[in-house]
Amino acid sequence: MRLLLIRHGQTPSNLKHLLDTAAPGPALTPLGQEQAAALPTALAAEEIGALYASTLLRTQLTAEPLAARTGLEVRVRDGIRELSAGDLEMRGDEQAVETYLTTVFAWSAGDTGLRMPGGENGVEALRRFDAVVEEAAGTGARTVAMVSHGAAIRMWTAARAENIDVDFASRHALRNTGVVILSGAPGEGWRVHTWAGRSVGPAAATPGESGPAGEAVDGVGA
Repeated sequence: MRLLLIRHGQTPSNLKHLLDTAAPGPALTPLGQEQAAALPTALAAEEIGALYASTLLRTQLTAEPLAARTGLEVRVRDGIRELSAGDLEMRGDEQAVETYLTTVFAWSAGDTGLRMPGGENGVEALRRFDAVVEEAAGTGARTVAMVSHGAAIRMWTAARAENIDVDFASRHALRNTGVVILSGAPGEGWRVHTWAGRSVGPAAATPGESGPAGEAVDGVGA
């Protein structure tokens, strides 16, 4: 299966660099709406057979133009929502962001029992994301697009892809509507082909593998 993991468009909380992970979350900024509208053109070469979004409003709004272009129903799933910030929710100070990211990438490195202060642990976070990926694989679609969140995408990819490690994922934030493209299957493994348009490994990038990049990056992926 070809899996397109797409970060949502820009939100007001991105501009303020806040750990905004609770539902339903903010809508898109005007720039975020433009980013979402650009996705169908950026992914025109992809024959998307199933389309998912998280339970947070920003991903559903980002997915709408893709749904209109493909005629697909957006399957809303809680499993691909952003990693809960717990007690750090709506903070943007350096200590909070460092704690959040350190915890998230510890999960990718295998310390899945570590718990976000007041939030979930890595076992729970990976289990819920895995469940949606497994559901998508079961649809039979050759290419699946999931509009999710920066930290969730980076954490899951670093944990599950054989050619991406924690160091790479921690150093390469995803801009709004950035796309990570993988191939593989649950139980068999995953390989990343492109990370926000950057080719990873020996496989060459193919058309449609980069999303429009937003100008504002929140640094934490929420």
